[in-house]
Amino acid sequence: MYKSITVGAITTIGNKHVNRGTPCEDASYAVTKNGVSVVCIADGAGGKQYTDARFGSDCAVHVITDTLCEHFDALYSENREAAVRGYLMAKLRVAFAGIMEERTIDVIDRLSCTLLFVAVKDRRMMIGHIGDGLIVRISPSGVSPISMPQNDKDGKTYFVTAAHADNYLRFLKTTVDDIHAIALMTDGVQDSVYNEEAGLVKPVVAKMAETFASGREEGEKSVLDTVKQFIVGSSNASDDASFGVMFFEGTKAPDPATLESSAEKFASSTETFKDLSQAIKPELFNAHEIIKKCAGEDTAAEAGTQPEPAKEPEVKHSEPEIEKETKEPSKISKISIIMLIIGLALCIIGAIELVLSLKG
Repeated sequence: MYKSITVGAITTIGNKHVNRGTPCEDASYAVTKNGVSVVCIADGAGGKQYTDARFGSDCAVHVITDTLCEHFDALYSENREAAVRGYLMAKLRVAFAGIMEERTIDVIDRLSCTLLFVAVKDRRMMIGHIGDGLIVRISPSGVSPISMPQNDKDGKTYFVTAAHADNYLRFLKTTVDDIHAIALMTDGVQDSVYNEEAGLVKPVVAKMAETFASGREEGEKSVLDTVKQFIVGSSNASDDASFGVMFFEGTKAPDPATLESSAEKFASSTETFKDLSQAIKPELFNAHEIIKKCAGEDTAAEAGTQPEPAKEPEVKHSEPEIEKETKEPSKISKISIIMLIIGLALCIIGAIELVLSLKG
């Protein structure tokens, strides 16, 4: 079992943004609160249509981190993975609706960003990832990816604002038994340290994580210097870069005899996932109404009609092609049509023969 956890994260602007005079769109946040350690990073979408992506990424890392710190036990104990994924994306949608209202944003896609996080309480760990970027596991046996970049068939990535973002969110519950450190990075770093075809992570990632053995301040300073000098500074077209670390002190070369053989019971709150689900419903409905209002649509309340679920915005950049369900005639209906045509033809032929016989 580890002695303690040190968390940290850095974000720096890429030369591509510096040269264009555009702001940094990455965001990162790391904290230990309520006995829960969380590292979270996000990469705001690039492109003219994503005008407020930097606000989306900054909001995402804080909302998800706070949610994990406040509700870790309920989320971890819930066996329905889809329900947990849906809850996390619902929390973001509620928060994004608030930003849309505050900044008068018409379409939620303008806040698009990727998301990567790791959260640990005692020996339990939750990991989540949507979009590109990389999450790496560092153990005594080496460095290996936990979650790899996520792109569609055209090479485009997925964002938390997608209509069905919860379907694309990778979510993993595990334990920390043989882990020395976890490293998270946006594609601004990933592209320099990861060979996707071979699934190979360069040893430098382990070295960067190891700097946190000297504490958070020293670790963040060292990683920031490395990223600025060797990654961002290596190209005039470099992207924004974020790198986060969760370091488990005392686990570099663990003795197998010291590893716990069974899960220990830790103090947990009485909160359940059902409580979270009930609490989010009115907030989510209100968020849908705000999104519709910001988009210029009349709300159901204004129209005096029964509220209907808000329509999800079309996300052309991130949605995979979904086969549309089309109503096709069944085999029985096709046969019926054919028989009807044959019958009509026979009737016409019979009528013609009758007319000819009368004339004869």
